[in-house]
Amino acid sequence: MNINNDRIFHKAAQMILDSRHAVVFTGAGVSTESGIPDFRSPGGIWDRFDQKAFDYSSFIQQEESRIMHWELFRSLITGVFPNPAHFAIGELCKQGYVKAVITQNIDGLHQLGGAPTDLVHELHGSMNTFTCLGCRHRFTLDIVLDMAQKSPVPVCPECNGIIKPDVVFFGESLPAKALEQAQKESSLCDLFFVIGSTLTVYPAALMPEYALSNGAKLVIINLSPTPLDEKADLVIYTKAGKVLPSIVEYISANPA
Repeated sequence: MNINNDRIFHKAAQMILDSRHAVVFTGAGVSTESGIPDFRSPGGIWDRFDQKAFDYSSFIQQEESRIMHWELFRSLITGVFPNPAHFAIGELCKQGYVKAVITQNIDGLHQLGGAPTDLVHELHGSMNTFTCLGCRHRFTLDIVLDMAQKSPVPVCPECNGIIKPDVVFFGESLPAKALEQAQKESSLCDLFFVIGSTLTVYPAALMPEYALSNGAKLVIINLSPTPLDEKADLVIYTKAGKVLPSIVEYISANPA
């Protein structure tokens, strides 16, 4: 790491130390470092799978769509673990510096990386729980994984109904509670970190706008430019797994 990078990373760390209510907002760029492809980049999920795998109407009406979705599900969930960025965010939560994690990701890796469940607000749902659309029976990931090994399209053992992951499909609204909490935390914070998001998917991308409108400082860590770069107090073009552990290291050596 060069001296210039050190200075920039330390500036970001000092902004956290100086804040009273820091919020982290994460996108696919955090989880790509765990081997999970994003949706829209070249070679990403939409290059490999038809979008109807995540279209609610198609999923309900077409067996072909459900087969495609479960194939995608298996590819996303197999051999995936938190990376240094997840662990760093989890550590900042446990130390009390980060008050909330708002995420567009559906993989549950923030919780596995140490972020307390009650601080994580999953705007697009989670692939760790599932619901039967017939009898509304709920299933955990381990149970569904077992069913998915025995059938290309798992069905509810109670009523033979369609099992759907608790993620937001095209044609569905965002979960009301998660959205409400995300809006609240974004409006309350005095420091808002965007990490690994291009800020092009709405309404999730409105969260930093809420923070800015209430006077919060904005830090963006992403590999490519975002629409809010010009409004940010600090922009760092690098991988989250490179900068976040350095931020934690600096904070641990210089606690508030």
